[in-house]
Amino acid sequence: MTGRWHLLFFVAGVVYVAAFAAMIASHVWLWDAQGKLAAYDFIDVYAAGKLALAHHPASAYDWPSHRMAEAAALQHPLAWKDYFGWHYPPPFLFAAAALALLPYLAAFFAWSAATLPLYLLGVQRIVGRAGAWLAAFAFPATFYNISVGQNGFLTAALIGGSLATLEERPILSGVLLGLLTYKPQFGILFPFALAAGGYWRAFAAAAATAIVVAAMSWLAFGGAAWVAFVHSVPVTVDAVFMRGLEGWSKLNSVYGFCRWLGADAAAAAAVQIALDVLLIGAVIALWRSRAPFPLKAAALATATLLVTPYVYIYDFPILAVAIAFLWRQQEFDRRETLLVAIACAAVAVFPFMHIATGLAATLCVAAIVVMRCPARRPSRLATLAPQGDVPTYRPSSSS
Repeated sequence: MTGRWHLLFFVAGVVYVAAFAAMIASHVWLWDAQGKLAAYDFIDVYAAGKLALAHHPASAYDWPSHRMAEAAALQHPLAWKDYFGWHYPPPFLFAAAALALLPYLAAFFAWSAATLPLYLLGVQRIVGRAGAWLAAFAFPATFYNISVGQNGFLTAALIGGSLATLEERPILSGVLLGLLTYKPQFGILFPFALAAGGYWRAFAAAAATAIVVAAMSWLAFGGAAWVAFVHSVPVTVDAVFMRGLEGWSKLNSVYGFCRWLGADAAAAAAVQIALDVLLIGAVIALWRSRAPFPLKAAALATATLLVTPYVYIYDFPILAVAIAFLWRQQEFDRRETLLVAIACAAVAVFPFMHIATGLAATLCVAAIVVMRCPARRPSRLATLAPQGDVPTYRPSSSS
């Protein structure tokens, strides 16, 4: 990466810091003009943690009780339009409870301070080139996660870490993947990829980790929390996918885009399911092939954003993981650089648009993956090598 790119990424970071300072000064971030704490996504985590510490973890899944806990944390009444629901499985209550031990604002900043370095180090390890972490920080989704205290850094760190360690340390890879069950919608494709690639040790470690974490949460928070979570799922489905209470443009998925276009739930679900079947088949075929591992990893990370109907702009550090693996495979040519730039711009402009620009960003990166697939563009070496002497890619024996 040239000094020009380093400078560009550094300037982006400075712009983010300046933007946060300006937002505080103009009373549009953290506090309003009356000095009251503003409600952001993080408040649902903090309130759920407070309920867990008060020995009422199941109440996190009861909207009126959870809303009261959010209002108590903010120290002022909270309108329903400002309410953020808790939709996570009980294992994530461990993190919520730990954060709730701190005062609210301290917890808000501690969450980003703890998870942002994991994401940056993960991208740095994937790319293996100086300054890659700075590029990850400059990715626009960083700004959104810090501004609302979301968990996109953690999600990307778990996905990126799992893929980065899969060949050399499959057990660790599986453990990281098992922890991803705190957001199960992003684990849909991983069993297919691991099975297709023969990574059975990672597969087993992921399953074991998921079971252990679930059991630990059952012991710590009781079976009532799990029962409450199961009962809350249909409520969440109705609110998010049937009534679209958060707005269809905020769902950066094919399902959300179809609903934004005016399709009903059945039609949008049919399109999403058709895409999912295609993605599952493509991931299996690619992970069974002799394609370079970075390309497989990039394809899986990209498809992870496409396969779920439940994806928001703060989840898009995952896309930075996909870009990092493509960068690791080889330098971007001019056409690919343009697609990456468009993807970054699409993520950056999301708050100013009323359309799922994040979906467009994912499709740009998916286009690079498709263009690099061996079936579309055989390597020059493979074309010139005599039959029987074609170099092949073999996964590590440790997998």
